[in-house]
Amino acid sequence: MTATTVESSTSAPQTLDLIELPDGVRDSIGRALAAEPDPTRDIDRAMARYHQIFATLPTELLQRILDFGRHNDTAGVGYVRNLPTDPELPATPADGGPATDKKTFVAEGVLLGLSGLLGEPVGFLTEKNGQLVHDVIPVEGGAMTQTNQGSTVFLNFHNDIVHDAIGRYDVSNPDFLVLSCLRADHEGIAATHYADARDIVRALDSRTLQLLRSPLFRLNAPGSYVRDVAGGKEVLSDPVAMISGPEQFPEISSSANGVRAMTTAAEAALDRLQAACRETAHQVHLRPGEALLINNRKGLHARTPFTARYDGADRWLQRTYVRRSQWTIRYRQSDGDRRVHF
Repeated sequence: MTATTVESSTSAPQTLDLIELPDGVRDSIGRALAAEPDPTRDIDRAMARYHQIFATLPTELLQRILDFGRHNDTAGVGYVRNLPTDPELPATPADGGPATDKKTFVAEGVLLGLSGLLGEPVGFLTEKNGQLVHDVIPVEGGAMTQTNQGSTVFLNFHNDIVHDAIGRYDVSNPDFLVLSCLRADHEGIAATHYADARDIVRALDSRTLQLLRSPLFRLNAPGSYVRDVAGGKEVLSDPVAMISGPEQFPEISSSANGVRAMTTAAEAALDRLQAACRETAHQVHLRPGEALLINNRKGLHARTPFTARYDGADRWLQRTYVRRSQWTIRYRQSDGDRRVHF
């Protein structure tokens, strides 16, 4: 894994961590994953097996991925290329997945294997019904929404948050996301952006930063929660700051589904934040055999619009939510499932 420049929208060079598997490593891991059954049948056994398979990575590459997940000073996004893929794919599910006719589970093994190097995949009942593997697919009825079903609108800079009755949506949310590409969009134009909080802070003036560090904002619950649970009504968090933590290691929180500023000055700061995200963001066009490791606390991510045809060949990503520890969210654990939370 090395530092590389990937289509930054600012004149200053922006770097991310790049790892590319040698062909021989890709093929050997691919053969091992192809022999594994559907991981959802026994997820703990599957995760143990994926640990064994990914432990065969060259030590330097393995350590780089592990370091990405465990150190504060590493980059906020990693770009993994030349990963194994399924020999064939079914049609992209029109309903947003999961696919019921997938014959092999190489993609799921890649996704969960990478996730296991960062922490533990977890699910939430209000997001994809608690599934550990999320299929991120355009759905015709959700084309205009700020959700993973959308396609025709810019998906705002955000981190993935979780509705929580405690009033904070940035506590029990995932520490990391893994996004893996099974199929690109038809034109190949859909891009994932990532803006690192450290770069964002450097781009902001002191007054704006002071406002963003003050509890002057209320995050709207995720679009899936608003749609499926709240009947389309906003469900706002308690007042929170959007940036917190020490200057060297800031944490940032924002909702794709809307942030409500509580004062006129805070509204202006929110606009400046979005501008800073656009100025500093990386841009990656994911292709099959590629994945992004996203730190969900060190930065915000977004997605550009693209044209969905709903013809069985649309863009198809898979995603996991990853926590370094489930202990601090044990109050949300569902009965009968160690990894799924309310």
